[in-house]
Amino acid sequence: MTRFTQRHRLLHVALLLALAAPAALPARAADAAFQHQDWELVCDNTRTCRVAGYQRDDADLPVSVLLTRHAGAGTAVAGRVTLGDGWEDSVLDALPAQLRVALWIDGKSHGERTMAKTALQADLTAAQVAALLKALTRDSRIEFRVGKVVWELSDSGAAAVLLKMDDVQGRIGTVGAAFRKGKQPETRVLPPLPAPIVKAVPLAPARPGDARFIAQHGDALRKALRSATDEDSCSDLHETGETAPSLEAVRLTKTKLLVSTRCWLAAYNAGSGYWIVNDTAPYRPELVTSDATDFDNGVLGATHKARGIGDCWGSERWTWDGTAFVQTSASSTGMCKGFAGGAWELPTLVTQIR
Repeated sequence: MTRFTQRHRLLHVALLLALAAPAALPARAADAAFQHQDWELVCDNTRTCRVAGYQRDDADLPVSVLLTRHAGAGTAVAGRVTLGDGWEDSVLDALPAQLRVALWIDGKSHGERTMAKTALQADLTAAQVAALLKALTRDSRIEFRVGKVVWELSDSGAAAVLLKMDDVQGRIGTVGAAFRKGKQPETRVLPPLPAPIVKAVPLAPARPGDARFIAQHGDALRKALRSATDEDSCSDLHETGETAPSLEAVRLTKTKLLVSTRCWLAAYNAGSGYWIVNDTAPYRPELVTSDATDFDNGVLGATHKARGIGDCWGSERWTWDGTAFVQTSASSTGMCKGFAGGAWELPTLVTQIR
């Protein structure tokens, strides 16, 4: 397997599911991801679950519905719909700036919602969500109509995904279950979990000698980084001569620096490595990530496409707390289903940053 193929597979799995627990936070036993046919489930570390459904693969127009439910007894399911344009001839050009979008299920209208053509998203009413949930438990024809233009939502896989959401939140057999309802009260439904609190700490001010740090320590520092980081994690770091990427350094504390360099370059993604190091030898580098794409004001980010056309993405963030970079978010946009930039943000890790 080539390095590019291996990297692509790792990104596709890791960024779409984003299930790896961060080392600096407690294990996230609550998160879950499940996909079946045209529907998917992503639950975060607070037990909030998001279910997204899409059009069939052979459909002309992209459409997606997002159903969100917080953990705990008595919580309602919230719904939102987004519409997409065709890849070739636009169906939106002839439509007005404000669209009146009607939900039709098995030939019956369930009301309209208004959305701006520039946004193409709208919340569903509680009645529409209830009708949609009922339809998804059986074979149904689900459409969103604007005049004669029709976006058809697939129901394939919805039942299995809704059942999985009920399972994650402990609702199976209860009166409030989304799919497998029963007579049990919701008193034993799993409660929400608190989002971890992370205190963001400002970086220490730069020192006069920081600008010369790489020039003075570069060779010894690069040797230390190579010793602490294998080639599979950061192949470019192990390049020599003119092909070796440059190093950069930012002051973290009185004695620590954040050193970075490009680690890998693929067809439509790239990643940089960031290490916490001592500002004098021995440097003792600690790798934060080798997949970063940006760093700003104490926050490291990694954002990557899961495929070249950019209809699905994955993202992670790490925040400096004065001692380490703590992972503070992880999310994906879900399935690659034809929405530029992705249809939804589906987090697996949420935190409170203070």
